Amino acid sequence: MKASEAVYGALGLVAIFYLKTLLERYKLPPGPLPMPLIGNLNLVDLNKLYISLTELSKTYGQVFTVHMGPKKKVVLVGYDVIKDAFLSHGEEFASRPEIPIFKKIGEGHGVIFSNGVKWKIMRRFSLHNLRKFGKGKNAIELKIQDELHSLVRYFESHKGKPFETPVILRHAASNIICSILFGNRYGYDDSEFQYLLKLLEENIKLSGSSRIELYNNYPFLGFMIGAHRMILWNIEQMKNFFHKIFESHALHLNINHLTGFVDSFLLKWQQETQNPKTEFHEKNLLFTTLDLFSAGTETTSTTLCWGILLMMKYPEVQRKVQAEINKVISLSRDPQVQDRKNMPYTDAVIHEIQRFANIVPMGLSRSVAADTQFRGYVIPKGTEVIPLLNSVFRDKTQWETPHQFNPAHFLDTSGNFVKKDCFIPFGLGKRACLGESLARMELFLLFVGFLQKFTFKPAPGLEPEDLDLTPEIGFTLTPAPHLVCAIPWEEVPGS
Repeated sequence: MKASEAVYGALGLVAIFYLKTLLERYKLPPGPLPMPLIGNLNLVDLNKLYISLTELSKTYGQVFTVHMGPKKKVVLVGYDVIKDAFLSHGEEFASRPEIPIFKKIGEGHGVIFSNGVKWKIMRRFSLHNLRKFGKGKNAIELKIQDELHSLVRYFESHKGKPFETPVILRHAASNIICSILFGNRYGYDDSEFQYLLKLLEENIKLSGSSRIELYNNYPFLGFMIGAHRMILWNIEQMKNFFHKIFESHALHLNINHLTGFVDSFLLKWQQETQNPKTEFHEKNLLFTTLDLFSAGTETTSTTLCWGILLMMKYPEVQRKVQAEINKVISLSRDPQVQDRKNMPYTDAVIHEIQRFANIVPMGLSRSVAADTQFRGYVIPKGTEVIPLLNSVFRDKTQWETPHQFNPAHFLDTSGNFVKKDCFIPFGLGKRACLGESLARMELFLLFVGFLQKFTFKPAPGLEPEDLDLTPEIGFTLTPAPHLVCAIPWEEVPGS
């Protein structure tokens, strides 16, 4: 072949690519014209993708298309659009996309990234057992209070000197979900469990990295990127931990005394051994347990880390919360869920922590199971749909000071708590977070329990204004490393 023929051939391929793209764009939501091979990767920062997508929305609107390499993705911006998609068109937007790293991990099993009948069965079973083993009941409230006592003792052990909070808060949140999954907790000095949590933390950070974003868009280049191999290796170590638990529970299974989710699943597995189409098998046990463990650990612990940091940053808010605690609860007893209705300011502060922390700024992606008409456009079957929660929590039409920490966002002029429809940290619709009520209970009881016993201050030499609120990037947004001083109330002047 002559060089000129090769050039014309290449130009022809480029022309076909652009013609195909232009034809598709008549149906797809608008968006920047993609370049061959890289799509719109030249327009985004993969380490801060939620910020790049927010900027693109200013040009292309509330529903737009972005090409991440060869993959088309539709981005939903703003509460009204996300609500319209996930509630008014809930059935059409109820699927999960095939994201290479998560497909590689779970092979479509579990409850978070599964679809179809499998997802419906696992979600129904998970919800039933979360309720059965404590969700929203007095039993789990007592378990959270017990965990609070352990955390208070840990904080006290530092005698007001600086320490880091992420590891211990992750361990505490894990213990609460473990009490539902396995019927037991793990001591803070349990090295094997600490290792498990370290693996989870590494995977959370890697899953939100630019390297994994590249892998998800170009999985065939995995041999060059490599980061996915670390995630898969970590998952194998986590699987080994859970398999030991499953074996122990199977050996001691007592159908008259089920200790948690795992026992309940094992019993169901036994009951359906003759059903060749059963979804109750080893892989769904493993990945549903892993899904519930990971989700129940990460979001609650990260929100609490932000809560303590924000109390150090805004001591006047901390004092107001403590004054309300002193008025409603005092130091005479543990906080109870029923106290929430009498503590509007504290409730507003917790909601504002969740809004401001914005820990999952792009939500969890959905996809459409068939070609779907939405707001005048056609979203092709299988297209990934990104609900940009960052756009909801930073929307100046919904919040008076969207970029500032301001509990007044959830208070009326009389100081009463105000529920905001656009407050959706747990998602919307059929794929909303399974553990919302459990997480809300944990956040209230632990946050109030902390401020009932301690005043949080920056490390010596730092002032509140010195504290940096810039998040570290991962699958979730976490506070930058910082030290915390937990000063017992009796040692705080004027307490």
